[in-house]
Amino acid sequence: MVQHFADNLQLLCSYYKSVADVCRRLNINRAQFNRYLNGTTVPSSSTRRRIGEFFGVEPSEMALPHDQFVKLVQARPIRQSEDVKSLTPEQQQFNQLNQSGQHGLAKYSGYYFEYYLSMACPGKILRTLVHIESQGDKTYYQRTERLNPRNLKKSFHGIYNGVVQLLSDRLFLIDYERQTHVEMTQTILYPSFQNRVERLTGLRLGVSGSGERAPCCARVVYEYLGLNINKKRAVAQCGLYDVDSDLIDEDICQSIKNDMKEGDWHFRARF
Repeated sequence: MVQHFADNLQLLCSYYKSVADVCRRLNINRAQFNRYLNGTTVPSSSTRRRIGEFFGVEPSEMALPHDQFVKLVQARPIRQSEDVKSLTPEQQQFNQLNQSGQHGLAKYSGYYFEYYLSMACPGKILRTLVHIESQGDKTYYQRTERLNPRNLKKSFHGIYNGVVQLLSDRLFLIDYERQTHVEMTQTILYPSFQNRVERLTGLRLGVSGSGERAPCCARVVYEYLGLNINKKRAVAQCGLYDVDSDLIDEDICQSIKNDMKEGDWHFRARF
């Protein structure tokens, strides 16, 4: 029942511009409301009744299996804020997608080293620093590149900002280059089904920083570092490495090789 209630409450909140907006209208503490959304606890009967009256559903309906509740919501207009009513159907669907894509993301918060074969410097492994964190009802990430291929006195640091969604057991990431706003990258990762996240593998689509216009795709690995790290030291470890470098784990080197086996028709991530 707890998980059914949490899933159904997330769906109802998706009809509003944010969870914070729902909390404000219901006059419920945000931290407490988050526990309802996460399935940590179920509200009291009086609070369930108040939530049901707000959204226009019966408290007993909130405990239905999620697939049944989805059909109920689709067949019955849900009370929405005036802000949400003014959105186009496409905008409302995107808001719902964002709400459903946040469930289960908390375990992936923290810092990661990202590894892939550099698009700008062929034959080199690029290690970058990625930080994933939740802010309000959305999850964002920042990716920091440190490049110095010519061994200059000062390295170049590229900063990318993006958003994260967890949909159908996969992490979807999309970001943009913060300084020039002329480059975006997209990454899809396989989440870990273990309680402890160690490595995520997937594919990364982008363009070379060398100015080449053609998009390219590369295998990528995310190596989990922790929630709190020495960021300065981690950034100092970022940069270009030889493909046979002793400083990069052999398993990671194998996972990011961009080769294809005979009979393959698609370029796929490697476990």
